[in-house]
Amino acid sequence: MSAVLPTPVPITIPSKGLLTGKSWSAVFVAIVVVAVLVPVMNLVVPEGSVFHLSEYAVQLIAKIMCYAICALAMDLIWGYTGILSLGHGVFFALGGYAMGMYLMRQIGSDGQYRLPMPDFMVFLNWKEFPAAWAFSDSFIAQMLLVVLVPGLLAFVFGYFAFRSRIKGVYFSIITQAMTYAAMLLFFRNETGFGGNNGFTDFKRILGVPIATPSMRMTLFVITGCTLIGFFLMARWLVGSKFGRVLQAIRDAETRVMFTGFNPLHYKLAIWVISAVMCGVAGALYVPQVGIINPGEMSPAASIEIAIWAAVGGRGTLIGPIVGAFFVNSAKSWFTQAFPEFWLYFLGALFIAVTIFLPQGIIGLLKRKKESS
Repeated sequence: MSAVLPTPVPITIPSKGLLTGKSWSAVFVAIVVVAVLVPVMNLVVPEGSVFHLSEYAVQLIAKIMCYAICALAMDLIWGYTGILSLGHGVFFALGGYAMGMYLMRQIGSDGQYRLPMPDFMVFLNWKEFPAAWAFSDSFIAQMLLVVLVPGLLAFVFGYFAFRSRIKGVYFSIITQAMTYAAMLLFFRNETGFGGNNGFTDFKRILGVPIATPSMRMTLFVITGCTLIGFFLMARWLVGSKFGRVLQAIRDAETRVMFTGFNPLHYKLAIWVISAVMCGVAGALYVPQVGIINPGEMSPAASIEIAIWAAVGGRGTLIGPIVGAFFVNSAKSWFTQAFPEFWLYFLGALFIAVTIFLPQGIIGLLKRKKESS
């Protein structure tokens, strides 16, 4: 007689909530700060008060929140999937250019030449808008392009790269080459994107003057809520089956293939999601900073995104956000106090974190908490 094997009992993994009670409280506090406290301190509290938040501070915080979205996107692809990208700056810039094109059309005839075309096109004696500007006067169409253009580029690039099983330092080098090639392309005047100067001197958004305190604060609140929303989305992703497969790919991709999963699909999906997040960050960045040019595509800009994630602590989600705030706050101070030494500080910081804090600031705080 053949032995009868017992029927295997399926193992049920208890599901965890999206966040713990303390984490939800922290999210609630963050929403209150972004949507209530900062607007009150900036718009209601008198300028002479110690509790007043200046326009400069609001603009700086908003800019760093855009950077924090990029750092969070980098953490999904690097911290949780093990793929170091040195080309995320191109996705950030493409989203910014899509928003910038709409803002340039909103200038109308208020430019220097008093013509309905952007000043740089008039200067170059262009008679009509190039094909890429076909929908630039539509806010909805350009917001779709903010998502579609970075997403499509990421999909095409990622498909061929991941299908060819390019990984490690080779993938990082290729992504850096991609962003450098895009930067050179956008530097050319004939592409129709403003060349070296890019887009600037924005006047309105949705017909509302962009320089008014109320509009600046509206953009600030939208940026803060977007950052919080992306954080919750990322937390849901990494806690799902999809996220567990990503972490398995990071730790042992060959074993994942042996278990029947196709890493290509998972890597491509998170790569596109990460690129779209950077595109949205770029679109939020442009109206608040007031300029977008090919410099945002420079390899150094993409490397900085990786540094933010490393300094804060990759593979933690909150770490890259902390890293973006820490590094850019320090950069804002150093560029004013010691402008000629800023790059040396940034390089030393990255080296020090790599050697002494491989888990970043968040890892250091966790170790101190465990030891206490």
